[in-house]
Amino acid sequence: MRARRGSGKKRGSVWTTAVRTPVGACSAVLLVLVIALSVLAPLFWGDGAAVVDTDAIGQGASAAHPFGTDSLGRDIFLRTLVATRLSVGLAVLATVIGVGAGVLLGSLPAVLPRWAGRLLTAAINIAVAFPGLLLALFFAVIFGVGTHGAVLAIAFAMAPAFARLVQTLSASVAGRDFVAAARVSGVGRIRLLARHVLPNIGEPLVVNATIGAGSSLLAFAGLSFLGIGVQAPDYDWGRLLREGLDGIYVTPVAAIAPGVAVVLAGLAFNLVGETVAAVVGVRSRAARSASGPVPVPRPAVVEAPSDDAVLVVENLQVAFPRAGGWTVPVRGVSFTVRAGEAIGVVGESGSGKSLTALAVSRLIELPGVVTADRLEFAGTSLLSASDRELRGLLGTSLAMVFQDPMTSFNPARRVGGQLAEVSEQHHGLSRRAAFDRAVDRLAAVRVPAARRRARQYPHEFSGGMRQRAMIGMGLMGSPKLIVADEPTTALDVTVQRQVLRLLARTRDAEGAAILLISHDIAVVSQTCERMLVMYAGRVVEDLPTADLPGAARHPYTRALLATTVDLGTDRDEPLAVIPGRPPEPDQVPVGCAFAARCPLATERCLTEDPVLERAGDGHGVACWHPHETAVSVLSGQSRKEGAA
Repeated sequence: MRARRGSGKKRGSVWTTAVRTPVGACSAVLLVLVIALSVLAPLFWGDGAAVVDTDAIGQGASAAHPFGTDSLGRDIFLRTLVATRLSVGLAVLATVIGVGAGVLLGSLPAVLPRWAGRLLTAAINIAVAFPGLLLALFFAVIFGVGTHGAVLAIAFAMAPAFARLVQTLSASVAGRDFVAAARVSGVGRIRLLARHVLPNIGEPLVVNATIGAGSSLLAFAGLSFLGIGVQAPDYDWGRLLREGLDGIYVTPVAAIAPGVAVVLAGLAFNLVGETVAAVVGVRSRAARSASGPVPVPRPAVVEAPSDDAVLVVENLQVAFPRAGGWTVPVRGVSFTVRAGEAIGVVGESGSGKSLTALAVSRLIELPGVVTADRLEFAGTSLLSASDRELRGLLGTSLAMVFQDPMTSFNPARRVGGQLAEVSEQHHGLSRRAAFDRAVDRLAAVRVPAARRRARQYPHEFSGGMRQRAMIGMGLMGSPKLIVADEPTTALDVTVQRQVLRLLARTRDAEGAAILLISHDIAVVSQTCERMLVMYAGRVVEDLPTADLPGAARHPYTRALLATTVDLGTDRDEPLAVIPGRPPEPDQVPVGCAFAARCPLATERCLTEDPVLERAGDGHGVACWHPHETAVSVLSGQSRKEGAA
């Protein structure tokens, strides 16, 4: 409860600060004035505005009538005040309908079949191309003259713009990790949209709706002014403005009151929108399907998987279409993860580590294409299993720890609720029982005051605590495999050590296997029994970590070890580096991809791609010239370049 009060005070202070600004103060004053007149004016001056005085027809401004009288002698000023309720009410009603229709139209493409979604999107794009007032006039003809027709006309004229906004914002949120995780865990399209996408785009919609209310007010006044809006005996500001213009050459002051009212009310809505935008901010973050043959690289030689294999991967490829062909960032990866085993995957950025993890977790979306000779998890083929089978299997037996938990958690929902959703969906637990299990899992991963923390939002957690909570989410089921995609990135060394120890304890307690992806070879060597070294989308060495660094035989692996800094590194010498850069995924050369950076490369390396050959004791290397002195050659060359 303390956390909730504190966050409420913080939000209150932000609003107070915003209201104290000139724009915020003006918006607050005008909004209060508009609301007060809408509520009180018909009560206090409704009868006076309806009094007909035949002796005061068409009079100009006077002490009794500050803005004159109309053709029946009624006071224009009182009628303007009374018209506030109808004018503002109809504008707000039209905005609500328009925003609701826009959200519905913008969300439908996500749940409709692809062809229907494309047709709807095309229709929205065409509607957005037309001016809003022109659309309003078009719909007014369809719905008919009068108040109801004008409300629907303005609402449906607003809807396409909001639909486009919803589509744009939804597309950016839908690509984030927490949405992908919810999709894999079995959350349906409608529930995914309602609980994970729309709550995260609510703020910009509120801001735009507030500003749109001012536009609706002006549009409604315009329709009434043209005679197709509010009809007699009712009246709004647009109708009063038209009546005033009829006698503008006789009593020009009669048109001033409704005109000023329209301007001030429209200004109030727009200023409120600007104030709301300044407080909450607008989070604007910004697939096409593809099919076709994927280039098949030369497969690696793999060992027959054992009976206790949790994950079996043979000749895994991930490809993305591009102009004129395909880009294949993962090219024939093969490995096996056994029960309780910890395997690390290392390599430079762009080597295909994270894509490999996403592929085995079934998180590669179109237009990406995943193929493999064999891809099995817990004895089930991930390539041929139905979506229902995968949801039940992956949702309870595979845990994914993403690189950045801040983007993996839904920022609009409390941490405990997000963890509890796993048990609600897959274990059939009640909301209370699932929440209690979430608290228990948070406590298991050493989150202090777990019950209180479970009621907090992700932004209230530190980076290390968010990572622990992400691991706790994976433990909501009974994971057989934990895929950790660089879980210690951007963490200080103390928190990094805590997270690694937590993974080790989780492995011992749950008996789960771990696939740890990292750019830090030292972290992997201290945490895992085996290490897969990837370069340019291929596994170039598979070796046990117990004998490092002496066990490394591939020049690239030994070069990575040479660049590792520890307490024994000579601080007087330049840091070792690997010359050159890895090739781009669509520019992998013929032969060994590392040949251009390897001092041991020969003509054969430039023309033939080596296969991962098994050398015994679980050690495999893909190199034509594995050399024991490769580390000294590369480090010596790097130091010379650094000194130069």
